[in-house]
Amino acid sequence: MTMMMNSLNEISEYLKKADNFAILTHKYPDGDTLGSAFALCRALRQIGKRAKVIVNGSLAGKFRYLENGMEDQIFEYEAVVAVDIASASLLGDLEDEFGGKVDVSVDHHGMNVPFAKMTYVNEKAAANTENVYFLIKLLGARIDRDIANCLYTGICTDTGCFKFSNVTSDTMRIAAELMDIGCDSSEINRVMFDTKSLARIKIERAVLDTLTLHCGEKIAVIHTTMQMEKETGAGESDMDGLAAIPRQIEGVVIGITVKEKGDNYYRVSVRTVGDYSAAEICKAFGGGGHHAAGGCSLEGTLEQVREKIIEAAEKELKRAC
Repeated sequence: MTMMMNSLNEISEYLKKADNFAILTHKYPDGDTLGSAFALCRALRQIGKRAKVIVNGSLAGKFRYLENGMEDQIFEYEAVVAVDIASASLLGDLEDEFGGKVDVSVDHHGMNVPFAKMTYVNEKAAANTENVYFLIKLLGARIDRDIANCLYTGICTDTGCFKFSNVTSDTMRIAAELMDIGCDSSEINRVMFDTKSLARIKIERAVLDTLTLHCGEKIAVIHTTMQMEKETGAGESDMDGLAAIPRQIEGVVIGITVKEKGDNYYRVSVRTVGDYSAAEICKAFGGGGHHAAGGCSLEGTLEQVREKIIEAAEKELKRAC
């Protein structure tokens, strides 16, 4: 399969000519991949295409509004689109069915590893929904309130409600337009940032008991285990956002969250501030991401995984000094 980088205009022209789309999200789907997928799906349907979002895993309850009013469509996929997916490994459970069959990838990760026939990457976009916003414009679709809600969800979640350093003037202009269209910005912000389930409160309390500080309290590490999730009743949606906790500590510049996902298998999330690169830390283990946020997977015991990721963080601390 030939892979090349494409312009957003080339992507739009391909989508205009194709039909019957499967739109894929990455594993452990967040607001940006889901917002990108549902916004594009709605836009494609609006211009007469058939399209369906294939959620990688289950759609968390707090994101249910993204599919409001969407009727299920049954058809055979002719074109496959991946949104906010930096590499084929992030297809997760979808890789068996769609691996090697992705026609279009639209992403904003600078460390994107092309895996589709056509790929558009704009790493300056704070959220991938910014790319999808411009793509929808090129498709000639109208951004209505439902599409605006999808796009705003990706922007607010990937910018920490506009707090992160990835926010640009374009981000603010797009968000303002979405608000003018009538997106439910205040309600989305409330659900995403100010509402927590009881299970979430319990898992946060358990997580804080695992906190350790390193390198003069510049590195903070927390972890979760499947046993902790079982005891607190925390589901996948309750775990979302835990990675922000270590970085919130005053003086911490590298925050690390280690989540047990299977037997001797862990998912690591890294958040950084200033000159320290989360993507570089995760790159050492086959992962990636952005300057301020990255992720990777490691095998071993909990102690071994924590030791490896702390060592990598220490190297980044010395490199950036």
